[in-house]
Amino acid sequence: MKKKLFFLIIYFLFLGPLSSSDNKTELSEIYKNLRCLVCQGQSIADSNSDFAATVKLVVQDQFNEGKTKDEIYKFLISKYGEWIVYQPTFSKSNLLLWTLPYFIFIMGGVFIFLIIRKSKNNKAN
Repeated sequence: MKKKLFFLIIYFLFLGPLSSSDNKTELSEIYKNLRCLVCQGQSIADSNSDFAATVKLVVQDQFNEGKTKDEIYKFLISKYGEWIVYQPTFSKSNLLLWTLPYFIFIMGGVFIFLIIRKSKNNKAN
């Protein structure tokens, strides 16, 4: 019985604060991925506006209710639109947004390859 009591005390002293630390880091990740709609280019983690404070409270309430990160994002997207999330979901409406950088990168590589090949052919002749 004394051993169980000892381990219970150890758990609450050392492992209890670790779980709250994990919650704080997860909340911090959510805050950093949400855009403040009042401030230009700031996340709600960096913003001091009233809107950011309100959204932080909403996120914290939803998190305390046991909702997952995705459920919180879906709730906020339904209220404020896709703009509030820094990392938008992949869908047909934003297909160009996700594929255009890769396309430009590949085309740039092909362009550089052709220029190098052409300069080597000119030097050989």
